[in-house]
Amino acid sequence: MYVLGIETSCDETGVALYHSRHGLVSHVLHSQVRIHAEYGGVVPELASRDHICRLIPLIRRVLAEAGIERHELNGIAYTAGPGLMGALLVGASVARSMAYALGIPAIGIHHMEGHLLAPLLEASRPDFPFVALLVSGGHTQLVQVGGIGDYRLLGESLDDAAGEAFDKTAKLLGLGYPGGPEVARLAEQGQPGRHVFPRPMTDRPGLDFSFSGLKTHTLHVYQASAKTLQDKADIARAFQDAVVETLVIKSGRALAATGLNRLVVAGGVSANRLMRQQLDDMARRTGCQVYFPRLAFCGDNGAMIAYAGYRRLAEGQADSLEIRARPRWPLTETPPLPLPETG
Repeated sequence: MYVLGIETSCDETGVALYHSRHGLVSHVLHSQVRIHAEYGGVVPELASRDHICRLIPLIRRVLAEAGIERHELNGIAYTAGPGLMGALLVGASVARSMAYALGIPAIGIHHMEGHLLAPLLEASRPDFPFVALLVSGGHTQLVQVGGIGDYRLLGESLDDAAGEAFDKTAKLLGLGYPGGPEVARLAEQGQPGRHVFPRPMTDRPGLDFSFSGLKTHTLHVYQASAKTLQDKADIARAFQDAVVETLVIKSGRALAATGLNRLVVAGGVSANRLMRQQLDDMARRTGCQVYFPRLAFCGDNGAMIAYAGYRRLAEGQADSLEIRARPRWPLTETPPLPLPETG
């Protein structure tokens, strides 16, 4: 069974092909970083237009690399939300039209479900159930996962997502776009302990997050002390330490609250090296297991959509002929699969 996956939720065009026996066959990704860097953030209209230009050539490339023709496809999966409405509609329209022309099923996939399942593409992958920490530019969530579509929200950001806080801090420090990797690189030059920033909402019970106050604290420190590049590096170090330690503390609490010992970490911020190190340290201390996607699959990509689509299409789930796009879509509203199993 060949399933084509299409991801166009924001500023990256991802296409991949997944096979039921051979696994991930091919995948390609086009990033729009150069387009949006000039503006310091994603411009929705430019993102949609670039998806239109790139998507069909990328689909042809993926099929060519796999050595198959369009008529050999058995299903198509696409990101239906959440994301930028115009960008989502590009992928949804192409996927739904292709599926109709080929007489095969199509299914819209929740973007964060794709991220959540990305570690299942690895050789070492978690069994259900587990706790998932989803950290990206638009989401910071802790989710108890009983199976595909069996999601219980444990906690989420009440304001800025962790990735969004990284991006805004990068802009404050005069760094480039995307901001997260730039802050992390500058933080490596920072002096540990010069500034100690608060770990928001860790002094009270619960699993929710809040990063807007940390962002404001960073601004105040910056205005008071940032005169040299080293000053900025010290601030970046303190900011990153605070975000990462907060995520680690809350993840440990979520595991304790659910009684589970498997943690999946996914989304763009899961590529952060310090966070990976500290979560691995937590795993060694507590005896839990932590799973990450490979770095290439931390950000948006077609492989995670192809895999999630395969799992649902293989169980007979498919969408009607309507073109479906939901810029806002709670993860808990995704339909469950009948059996919570990996594979």
